[in-house]
Amino acid sequence: MADVELTHHSLQTPGARLGGQDSTGISTLEPSQKPPSSPSGKLVPIKVQLLDDTQEVYEISLKASGKLLLDMICHNLNLVESDYFALEFLDHRKVMVWLDLLKPIMKQVRRPRHVVMRFVVKFFPPDHAQLQEELTRYLFALQIKQDLASGRMSCNDTSAALLVSHIVQSEIGDYDEAVIREHLEKNKYIPQQEALEDKITEFHRRHVGHTPAASDYQLLEIARRLEMYGIRQHRAKDREGTKINLSVSHTGIIVFQGNNKINSFNWAKVRKLSFKRKRFLIKFRPEMNSCQDTLEFSMASRDSCKAFWKICVEYHAFFRLFEEPKPKPKPILFSRGSSFRFSGRTQKQLLDYVKEGGYKKIQFERKHSKMRSIRSLPEHQSLVPKQSGIFTFGAQSASTGPPSPSPRKDLGVSRTTDEDGIEHKSRSPARSPKREGQEETVRDKAHQAKAQREHQNAGSLACSPHVSELSLNSQSGPGVQNLSLSPSLSPDGKQHSPLMTPLLTDAACVKTDDEEEMRRKRFPADKAYFIAKEVSTTERTYLKDLEVITASFQSAVAKDDVLPEPLKSLVFSNFGPLYKFHTGFLKEIEQRLALWEGRSNAHIKGDYQRIGDVMLKNLRSMKQLTVHLQKHNEILMELEKAIRNSRKLEAVCRDFEQQKVCYLPLNIFFLRPLHRLMHYKQILERLCKHYPPTHVDFRDSRAALAEVAEMAAQLHGTMIKMENFQKLVELKRDLIGIDNLVIPGREFIRQGCVSKLSAKGLQQRMFFLFNDILLYTSRGLTVSNQFKVHGQIPLYGMTIEESEDEWSVPHCFTLNAQRQSIVVAASARVEMDKWIEDLQMAIDLSQQCNGSASELMTPSPSDGLNKSSDETSVEQESEDDLSASRTSLERQSPHRGNTTMHVCWHRNTSVSMVDYSIAVENQLSGNLLRKFKNSNGWQKLWVVFTNFCLFFYKSHQVSDVSCKYTPGSKDNHPLASLPLLGYSVTIPAESDNIHKDYVFKLQFKSHVYFFRAESEYTFERWMEVIRSATSSATRTRLLSRKESHAY
Repeated sequence: MADVELTHHSLQTPGARLGGQDSTGISTLEPSQKPPSSPSGKLVPIKVQLLDDTQEVYEISLKASGKLLLDMICHNLNLVESDYFALEFLDHRKVMVWLDLLKPIMKQVRRPRHVVMRFVVKFFPPDHAQLQEELTRYLFALQIKQDLASGRMSCNDTSAALLVSHIVQSEIGDYDEAVIREHLEKNKYIPQQEALEDKITEFHRRHVGHTPAASDYQLLEIARRLEMYGIRQHRAKDREGTKINLSVSHTGIIVFQGNNKINSFNWAKVRKLSFKRKRFLIKFRPEMNSCQDTLEFSMASRDSCKAFWKICVEYHAFFRLFEEPKPKPKPILFSRGSSFRFSGRTQKQLLDYVKEGGYKKIQFERKHSKMRSIRSLPEHQSLVPKQSGIFTFGAQSASTGPPSPSPRKDLGVSRTTDEDGIEHKSRSPARSPKREGQEETVRDKAHQAKAQREHQNAGSLACSPHVSELSLNSQSGPGVQNLSLSPSLSPDGKQHSPLMTPLLTDAACVKTDDEEEMRRKRFPADKAYFIAKEVSTTERTYLKDLEVITASFQSAVAKDDVLPEPLKSLVFSNFGPLYKFHTGFLKEIEQRLALWEGRSNAHIKGDYQRIGDVMLKNLRSMKQLTVHLQKHNEILMELEKAIRNSRKLEAVCRDFEQQKVCYLPLNIFFLRPLHRLMHYKQILERLCKHYPPTHVDFRDSRAALAEVAEMAAQLHGTMIKMENFQKLVELKRDLIGIDNLVIPGREFIRQGCVSKLSAKGLQQRMFFLFNDILLYTSRGLTVSNQFKVHGQIPLYGMTIEESEDEWSVPHCFTLNAQRQSIVVAASARVEMDKWIEDLQMAIDLSQQCNGSASELMTPSPSDGLNKSSDETSVEQESEDDLSASRTSLERQSPHRGNTTMHVCWHRNTSVSMVDYSIAVENQLSGNLLRKFKNSNGWQKLWVVFTNFCLFFYKSHQVSDVSCKYTPGSKDNHPLASLPLLGYSVTIPAESDNIHKDYVFKLQFKSHVYFFRAESEYTFERWMEVIRSATSSATRTRLLSRKESHAY
């Protein structure tokens, strides 16, 4: 007899085991490693049938374990998420059994030459969104296809036809009547397919435009909701002798009678599983089932009973435990029961490993599809990006220079194929063919030298040695041509999370050390000069932000004339004067800086080495524009009302947000004029603090500070309300399943990623805390890239209690509401403290209001799902609802994946409204030199910090006395972005071998970047603003901020 206690083991350090010794169980082989060598002995060919029905032969020693064979297959497939798969074969009794990965093959297979191993899916996760790679989802789709054809996964006719239609779409592409009829005649996907051909054809007609990856995703979305998804039935009898079938899934043990589910035993209710001869025993927890402590089932034989017991143990360990259970010590004298245990990575460890890994894209062939897909392989332990894209230099255009003269060898993929099948190769002028003469070589070298000079003059950007989380937003500019992004996290092939796209690299890094040293010596050393320069650089960025509204947005809404005339007049009549005023303001500041630096013909510099007089003059003039600033609240409200009433305007605004020039949510640009007042105030406060009272510029600076403080005091209340309203509107567009999120009196408090404990184990969820309600959602890999609401809990009457000991889950606490209780776990102790502090504050506020402000959110009509205030689990959705759910997700328009909530999701962190408010006050722009960890040179970039993110531009026109600021220049949108949540900012250590002044280091896990400022003041400012984004604020700081702002 053998048994196993079902217990929870806490994970001491997530993913730590993966860096330790290799497990002897389910494969932990990283695809970048070579498979282990086979033990000595005679090699025997073993046939393996893959999921696409192809057969491969592997030469392996019979002394080798099953794990070695599985590792060889996964390595050959370049499969990263290998832990979901296993091998099965027919034994000598003609019974299909799993290949034990711990035992030698010779002890399991009698005649290996005549056995065909089948490579199949063993563990079916509850949510296909947990499958990070396109290749993994493709293999799962093939498994579903096999299960449908064999009749193992039975379902109603509508679901079967819908499943087959997605399979057909992935194989033959868009609908064609003659093609699909012929295809269905040659291929049988389900039993009695002929009767459903019309329905399959009708469904297929609706899938026009779906890529094979998108079809795989939709196939798994439908399949996972079916009762027979991933089910392998084992024949048994109950105590009365009734014939039943037992099965195991991620939720627990399920009892079937035929294909009808008649009972299920959740893992949370089960205390122990055991078998004795051919009897299978389930012991329950006393508090869960007081009537019956043990259930007993009889199976055909001891072997079949043990086989089912083993797969139950493996399923429980894989889905419920945080880490691999430790082996029991061997008994000294007698052995009692089975020594079998699950060995290998659990799903939690696998997800952590994939999150921490960076991946290159590798093409793989779909056997039955006309299209090729791109997938990824790990390159190194990276940060949180689940997938990373790659890009290569494409064909040269006439307007650009030659490609980078010395591309890095570690870029991995040297070519990529676009949708039309045209191959673009990365060419290096330094690599001339040997057959060409010396003349050609000399010509190439001259070409190379010219190219390098052009790159240096342009300060060009290229591709990174890290596969990282920088978001590539441009495909133009010298040195970066025909960039091909291929992130495979989402099937849509459109814009994805900033954590999944590549960095810009040092392939063409400009070594500007000497140039920068000379330039630095020419600049004044006075701190006041650098404060004045901050006014100039941030004003330049502010003017660009105004241009987004006055030029780009105005052009977008003018095309279709979708903006109502009163609203159009309200918006542009208020922003036009602001743009005109600040254009002149910037010109005056840059002229003063030119005189200060000595770049003019001025002989007497003393009169020009100040900025207070320019600030005072323009801020007094700006007072006349206060009437325009006061209307921005009305503009934001009216624009949202117009969007709500006009689908056409909503589509135009959504499309505009997809453009590269709109690098932030659109509504944020309408808040910029109010934020700019805060920046002026902060800069002038620093200037007044620096000057002694006797300084010639002190009086003007102090008078300018008084002017801007007065304006800020008048508009402070409006700004706070607008920030909250803007955040609610942004969340409304990012969430699926709610309608009345934006209501009077509702205030946003915190959002972040927290794990929720459910019957399926810990599930990653995105929580949103307001002053009256708590909302939790999950992110699906849909075209819309939005978050879907799972549940909502009123705060009135809620209590909080820490429950780490009760559930054996680190950083775990329980939320007890009036109607339900949920158990959640934060990623770290600090995160848990933040959530508890803000939750308690929100609960106290709701108690003071007696719950009157609490209004449950109703499902959005466009979502098509009728949810209650409690969470609707996927098991409760019927097959008839699948089509409606699918349509709801598909008709959502493409959505930005670089918002703060997506960063929180991937970095497993949270952000509060306090952090947003502080980030508003800490915006900065300017030139920085950037260096990667393993690169040699420094690259000059224009960097903008805003919204918890660094945005990188190739350049921002160097100002001169005669230089006029020109809107619509090349750099009107960022080339890349680096979200900073989760990063640490420090000074380089001795081991970093950085021997320059004013250098700070940004690090997240294995990703390291060095940035070099031009002065001590700018260095301190960059450290200050970046720390404001990387270290969250507390509620105390917000209260002190609101109370201490003496405008």
